[in-house]
Amino acid sequence: MNTENNLFSSVQLGAYTLPNRIVMAPMTRLRAVNSIPNSLMATYYAQRASAGLIVTECTMVSPLSNGYMNCPGIYSTEQVEGWKQVTEAVHAKGGKIFLQLWHSGRVSHPALLNGELPVAPSAIASPGSLHTPIGKVNLDTPRALETEEIPEIVAQFRQGAENAMTAGFDGVELHGAFGYLIDQFLQDGSNQRSDIYGGSIENRARFLLEVMDVVTSVWGSDRVGIKLSPSNTFYGMQDSNPKATFSYVIDALNRYNLAYIHLMEPNESDLATREVLNPVLPIFRPIYNGTIITNGGYDKSKGNTVIAAGDAHLVSFGKLFISNPDLPQRFVADAELNAPNPKTFYGMGDKDLEQGYTDYPALAV
Repeated sequence: MNTENNLFSSVQLGAYTLPNRIVMAPMTRLRAVNSIPNSLMATYYAQRASAGLIVTECTMVSPLSNGYMNCPGIYSTEQVEGWKQVTEAVHAKGGKIFLQLWHSGRVSHPALLNGELPVAPSAIASPGSLHTPIGKVNLDTPRALETEEIPEIVAQFRQGAENAMTAGFDGVELHGAFGYLIDQFLQDGSNQRSDIYGGSIENRARFLLEVMDVVTSVWGSDRVGIKLSPSNTFYGMQDSNPKATFSYVIDALNRYNLAYIHLMEPNESDLATREVLNPVLPIFRPIYNGTIITNGGYDKSKGNTVIAAGDAHLVSFGKLFISNPDLPQRFVADAELNAPNPKTFYGMGDKDLEQGYTDYPALAV
């Protein structure tokens, strides 16, 4: 145990030396009206720039990757210009910010896709429902991607990575978790293909690794991370052997020398749904040679413990950063934390977009 390392010690993360190990986790907040980032989002992220690293909310790489109303994209000129407001505001406060590249896959609906069916590895519907312009709807059965279509999706991630660089980000994180497209290819409950992208673990991991190849070719490996959730049950995700599947993937990622892997622990819903890998970190930490960000139910004390033990290098916080824009300062001062309002997590409150977003108070100076 290295007691010198804690949440407040500096750390090398890929190309960057960060002042602390407190990461703002990516969180879907749905304030990008018409999918274009705006000045309100710039205020929100800048308020939280004292994090060692900010990872943005999931961001669409194409119009047909959309899964939520008012989710931002990174495929149009207007979106790139909108994100420039965000990166400039965060950098003005001395922060570092990575964009999370995302494709929703089957977690969508024609009402969000100009009438087109969602695409996925296989034509298997996900359980659940979504809010759309026509109201709350159940998820449709997606259209299985043809083999020759998949390189086009990979190219969309490449373009998203290039656009993120143009927008002034410090790096990117691939969203490989929580039942979206990369995860859908990876796990055999959602991938029942018989071509080179299905069947064996090696084939199911092919899409993830092809996307990683193109994104790292744009950014360099030391400015790229990936988020994985081996115990996730969101949207009906399951795998017949998650330990073997994710062990293969995490070992394969060693060759890239990435900035980090963002590894999710199971949440209460995962644990209640079925028996899942728990805890995740001790299973996969010995396999990965690089930097790990851990996430899942951490507070200051648990965060300091996991870092001092050397089991992870950084800790990401979600809900605590929603309601505490100055979370690192509050941790340092052992100050009382603001309570979050779950009603405004995913979009506007009763009054306006600012409610439950940019109106949480910071500590008095």
